[in-house]
Amino acid sequence: MRKRSGGRLTDITRLLAALSTTAVPDLASADESGVSLWLPGQYASFAAAPAQPGWSYATTYYHAWDTASAGTPILRGGVTLQAGLKSPTDLLMFTPTYVFATPVLGAQAALGVQTTFGRVATSAAATLTGPGGASLSGTRSDTVVGLGDLGPNASLTWTRGVHNFMVYATAAVPIGAYEASRLSNLGLGHWAVDSGGGYTYFDEKAGVEWSAVLGFTYNFMNPTTQYQSGIDAHLDWGVSPYVTDKMYVGLAGYLYDEVTGDRGPGAKLGSFESRVAGIGPQIGFFFPLGDQQATLSLRAYREFDAKDRPDGWNAWITLSLAPPEQKSPHGSKR
Repeated sequence: MRKRSGGRLTDITRLLAALSTTAVPDLASADESGVSLWLPGQYASFAAAPAQPGWSYATTYYHAWDTASAGTPILRGGVTLQAGLKSPTDLLMFTPTYVFATPVLGAQAALGVQTTFGRVATSAAATLTGPGGASLSGTRSDTVVGLGDLGPNASLTWTRGVHNFMVYATAAVPIGAYEASRLSNLGLGHWAVDSGGGYTYFDEKAGVEWSAVLGFTYNFMNPTTQYQSGIDAHLDWGVSPYVTDKMYVGLAGYLYDEVTGDRGPGAKLGSFESRVAGIGPQIGFFFPLGDQQATLSLRAYREFDAKDRPDGWNAWITLSLAPPEQKSPHGSKR
């Protein structure tokens, strides 16, 4: 039986659908599409530092530009996939957090939730070459604007002089804009949980600070595509000497490694145990804003050593508002 002319178009569509499971923007792992639960560079300096009790609010603008070179082949089961991709991403995240005054297990407890609104635009081209040498090519572009997944989070922080220790847990509640057939998505399309711990050394008198946070993400099966992304490990770090008591500058970076492969009936092109690293400058400012204490931080990362995922650069601008430091009648901080 002769194949209908529409069959080749269907094959190209399927090829680019497969591309969306392997080379989609902003993936910390080989997630199928959308923005991963852990964003590269999510934690930096002062990650485990204690906060003032009460409500605080963080507003973050995140921009990323990811690319995948069309000249880099992906080999799976005798089939070669060469994919080229460009994807600018813009996200606006708002995170209200409540810090409890009463200790929990001797630690400062905090609960918060992150909401995300953004835009992802993806353009991709792919060539699939079979064992016999026959090839199939296609191009596709897609843009989505809308809400991302909801991100409830909780943390406990212990302080011992200049040493600060933190444990955290967060989740992705899949309510964000997601369609399995799209290249661009703002939601994962499945549940995910992330947890870990961090440390901050902060000597305010000496003007020295450095932080590191290690976490692990578990992705549940996507019920639509039957694709389950692997468990990933991520390490964020930051070093920020003080220039003045109102300003710091330094470096920040991250390491990511998917420690188990993707699986499930939908993982047709292999396990894709991806990795990436990033490093870049950061700067921060402290200043009063009304009756609140404000912190403005800016940092940018250039990625390298990427495997089975796009790489590029990303930048963060965060404005945080928190209650001012309380002082006793004698002038010492409480």
